Amino acid sequence: MFLSLLKLALTDLECICTIVPKAMHNSLRDTRNLSYTGCAAQLFFFMFFMSAEFPLLTIMCYDCCVSICKPLHYGTLLGSRACAHMAAAAWASGFLYALLHTANTFSLPLCQGNALGQFFCEIPQILKFSCSHSNLRELGCVVFSVFLFFGCFVFIIFSYVQIFRAVLRIPSE
Repeated sequence: MFLSLLKLALTDLECICTIVPKAMHNSLRDTRNLSYTGCAAQLFFFMFFMSAEFPLLTIMCYDCCVSICKPLHYGTLLGSRACAHMAAAAWASGFLYALLHTANTFSLPLCQGNALGQFFCEIPQILKFSCSHSNLRELGCVVFSVFLFFGCFVFIIFSYVQIFRAVLRIPSE
């Protein structure tokens, strides 16, 4: 559980570190420019860390469920190797998710040059600068996102139902 909290805290810290340095740089230099490649890198890392958070929360929920529902099997079900594999799977899914969104967004041609007048790169703003109509491509990414996060959400709900069932089965005096 504590390793999962550490991984989640580091992911949160890294997520903040993708935006704040450029915002501080722009504030000190009194500018608002962000290059096209800087925007792509910022979007990729922001999406990577944000999308890795939800699977990490799901892993933490599973950890909690196993520790409450099957405490004697905890060492065999969630050893250090299993935790490392689950964390690697969470980060791999975050990497693929970020790669999908970044490749989908930055494969579009821009009409207004390669410099953006802001410090934070976000997908709707990039789509406004695009010359082509990419509603169908972006809709596909959104549908994929909904299925991915809905699957994690359902697993979290199922885990907490199992936890509540285990707690309610404990006899009280």
